[in-house]
Amino acid sequence: MMMLTGALLCCLLFAFQLQGVAQAKDTSVHKKARWSAEGRADKMSDKLYRELHLTHAQDEQIYAINEDIIRRRDAIKANKDLPAKDRMQQLKALNEERCQRFKNVLSPVQYKKWNDWEMKKREHLEAKLDKRKERKMAKQTP
Repeated sequence: MMMLTGALLCCLLFAFQLQGVAQAKDTSVHKKARWSAEGRADKMSDKLYRELHLTHAQDEQIYAINEDIIRRRDAIKANKDLPAKDRMQQLKALNEERCQRFKNVLSPVQYKKWNDWEMKKREHLEAKLDKRKERKMAKQTP
C-alpha cells in the first residue's frame, strides 16, 4: 500500500513538472511573437485604443501606422553602414511622420492627450539618461 502511494505521488509530481515545462514553452513562444513588428504594433495600438477610446476604424488605422513605422525604424537601426548622425536624423523624421499621420486619424482631443503622453515619456527618458550620466561621472571622479 505504501509503495503504491509513493509511486502515485511520483507520477503526479512528474505530470505537474511536464505541465510546467509545456506552459513555459508556450509563454516563450508568445513573448517572441509579441516582440515582432506586428506584435509591437499590436501592443502599442492596444494601449492607445484603451487610453484614447479609439473607434474600431481608428484602431485599425493606428495599427497600420504603427506597424509601418516600426518596420521602417527596425530597417534603419539594422543598417550599420549608415552613420549614426544620419540614422538619428532618419529616426527623428520617422517620428515626425508618425505624429503627422496620427494627427490625420485622431480627433484634436485624442491627439492632444496622445501628444501629452508622449512628452511625459520623453521627459522621463531624459531624466533617466541624466541620472545615468551623473552616475557615470561620479564613478570616474575619485
